[in-house]
Amino acid sequence: MKKKKDPSFTLDVNFEAGNELVVLFGRSGSGKTTTLRCIAGLEKPNEGKIIVNDRVYFDCNGNVDLPPQQRVLGYVFQNYALFPHMDVKKNITYGLRGRTGHEKENRMKEMLRLLHIEGLEDHFPSQLSGGQKQRVALARALAPGPDILLLDEPFSALDMVVRMKLRERIKLIQKELNIPVLFITHNPVEAFTLADKIVAYHEGAVQQIGTPDEVFYRPNNRHVAELAGVTNIFDDAMFIRHIDEHRTLFKAGDLSIISRHIDLGPGEGVSWGIRPENIILAGSNKDNIEVHENHFSGKVISIVNKGTSKLIAIGPGNERRILISEVSNKAYEELNLFQGCCCTFSFASRDVLIFT
Repeated sequence: MKKKKDPSFTLDVNFEAGNELVVLFGRSGSGKTTTLRCIAGLEKPNEGKIIVNDRVYFDCNGNVDLPPQQRVLGYVFQNYALFPHMDVKKNITYGLRGRTGHEKENRMKEMLRLLHIEGLEDHFPSQLSGGQKQRVALARALAPGPDILLLDEPFSALDMVVRMKLRERIKLIQKELNIPVLFITHNPVEAFTLADKIVAYHEGAVQQIGTPDEVFYRPNNRHVAELAGVTNIFDDAMFIRHIDEHRTLFKAGDLSIISRHIDLGPGEGVSWGIRPENIILAGSNKDNIEVHENHFSGKVISIVNKGTSKLIAIGPGNERRILISEVSNKAYEELNLFQGCCCTFSFASRDVLIFT
C-alpha cells in the first residue's frame, strides 16, 4: 500500500496479519495512523491493495474502494469518540442498525460482560473514568462482530495501573474473538508486552517485521534499535578481522570490540550498539564481575535513579564516548559505586548489535 500524505512524505507499507495481535510500532508521524485510516477507508491510498478475510477493501488496479460503512471492522480512536449525549447502552448499540431490540439488548449485555463493565449501561461518558471510557469504546467497536479491530494508541491518556489492566484485557479479547488486532503505539513497553508480531515503522516505511524477541534483541537497523531502547549506539566501528567462525573483531575508537560473526570486508565501517541492561558492571575491586570477551575499565560519570533501577553513565578509559548501563537497585547496592569512582564493565559478544 502506498499513500502520499504531502510532497515530502510517502507512506509505503506492506505486511500481513493473521488472527494475532500486531503492534504498529514507531515514532509519531511515521505513518502508523495513516495505515489504519487507509484500512478503515477514511483515507485513500494511491497504490496497492487492502484485503481483510479474503474480502478486497481496496485495489487500485481493480478499481475497488469500499466505503467505510461497508468495511467490517472496529476502530477505537485515541480520544475514544464516545457520543456524550448517549448513555453507555446507546453508545455500544449505535453500530447495530438493522437488528431487533432484543438482539441489541443481548449483544450489549455480552459486550458489558466481555469488557467487565456491567452496571455502567445507564451512565453517560461524563460520568466515566478514563479506563471505563476506553472499555466502552472497545465494546462499541466489537459489538457488530468485526473482522478486524483497529486501535490507535488507545491507552495514551490513561495512567500506568489502568494501562496494565487494559493490556491484559486486550490480549484476552484477541484470543477469545480470534480476529486480527492492529494496535498502534510508540511506547516500547506496550509494544513488547502486547504483541504477537511487531511492525516497526520509520518515516513512512516498514523497517522490520518480527516477534517481540526478534525486534528487541535483533533489530536490523539503527532506526529499529533506537525504537527498541538501545541507547548505546555508535557509528565509528571499523572491521579488523574474523577471530573464528563465530566471532568478529572491530575497532571503535580506543575500544576493541568482539561481536558475533558478521560478514564484513577489510576496512569496512559499521555502526554498533549494546543494550544498557547487557553491560555488566563491577566496582574498582573487580569482585564478582561476570567477565565476557569485551572487558574494559572506566569511570562513573553520573548515576540516575529510574525507580526500580539505576542508569549509570560510564566513560571508558580516555574515550570521550559515554555508555549507559542499567542495573537493578539490589545490584547497585552491592556494587558500591559513586560518581567519579573507577569501575570495570563487560558485555558478551552475542549481545553486541551491528548495523551495516
